[in-house]
Amino acid sequence: MSEVILAKSAGFCFGVHRAVDTDYDNVNKENIYTYGPIIHNEEVVKDLESKGVNVVNGVEELATVNEGTVVIRSHGVSKSVYDAVKDKGLELVDATCPFVLKIHRIVEEESKKGKQIIIIGNEKHPEVEGIMGWSVSPVIVVDSVEKAENLPFEEGKEVCVVSQTTFNYKKFQDLVEIISKKGYNIIIRNTICNATEERQTEARELARRADAMIVIGGSSSSNTRKLYEICKNECDNTSYIQTLNDLDMESLKGSDCIGITAGASTPNNIIEEVYTNVRAEFYGDVR
Repeated sequence: MSEVILAKSAGFCFGVHRAVDTDYDNVNKENIYTYGPIIHNEEVVKDLESKGVNVVNGVEELATVNEGTVVIRSHGVSKSVYDAVKDKGLELVDATCPFVLKIHRIVEEESKKGKQIIIIGNEKHPEVEGIMGWSVSPVIVVDSVEKAENLPFEEGKEVCVVSQTTFNYKKFQDLVEIISKKGYNIIIRNTICNATEERQTEARELARRADAMIVIGGSSSSNTRKLYEICKNECDNTSYIQTLNDLDMESLKGSDCIGITAGASTPNNIIEEVYTNVRAEFYGDVR
């Protein structure tokens, strides 16, 4: 029997849900800003802009803000950004994901003890940039086998390894294995959040049984990109879309099983729209 399967874990994670709700709770304030887009989803950002929420991209733009409220997004920021907001006398509303805040505390404490901080993640991702800003000494970011193999420290070096919360769990394990063999005095903190691990595992299992996979999320969403890579590795006919308008229905024809998943910053209404229309298109089921 033909079927369309929607992953149970698709959509907003706890941290993103909390950040978006925080932003909407503050829309009635005058001069409200988010430090960077509240989440990596253009539809949500556009809606908030229509309600008067402006985006401040970086410390230089923050310097031009003289009054109002700044919401820190779920990705978190460096200590220097907190200091800059306070120095300007602006109201600060912190919507950083609690799992990210935990990493900030680990990095701050362990770096003060003199340990070398290694972050497994994407150096250009805002979450990683924020984590780096809590270390009192230079940080090394590792995202590939080559970088893990070429770490420059001598045997016995005191090292603390943490991870970007949305990093690929299997890749994290592979890189940790390489680093662990170098003979460092090492502390490994698996800071990939449970929701990410669950979402990636479910996506992999669903892609293995599906003839076609649809992954929904913003074009700049790191966790959605990782979901796409996982699904593509298991199911060659995998599509990465932001909204229903991006979906090529022709590519799904002949599929007995169509799987759908979505990144942690994808709103439920977009997921539901894709799911409902795919069912209606192929199986005449509009629920």
